Amino acid sequence: MPFSLLKGLKSTHRNPTNRILHLIGLPIYVTGIMLIIGYFMNLNTNPNIGVILWLVAVCLFLIGHKIEGNFRAMTLIVLFTYFSRKAKLNRY
Repeated sequence: MPFSLLKGLKSTHRNPTNRILHLIGLPIYVTGIMLIIGYFMNLNTNPNIGVILWLVAVCLFLIGHKIEGNFRAMTLIVLFTYFSRKAKLNRY
């Protein structure tokens, strides 16, 4: 049975508190990244605020996963696992 990305993400975000922290953190994360990118595109955004927002969002994600009890199941790890397994399947 192939590894499902959606199943992997759902299985690491079962706790309602973790989901709420991720829902709060996601727009903060995106805003922070956009402020950083905007600075490098000369859009007169403040990269310091972008970095602070990004760090706040990452902290919310980490707290959520700590509460969930799956600190090592961060989305980046799940994505890496998914794509590495997919690459192995495509090689054969």
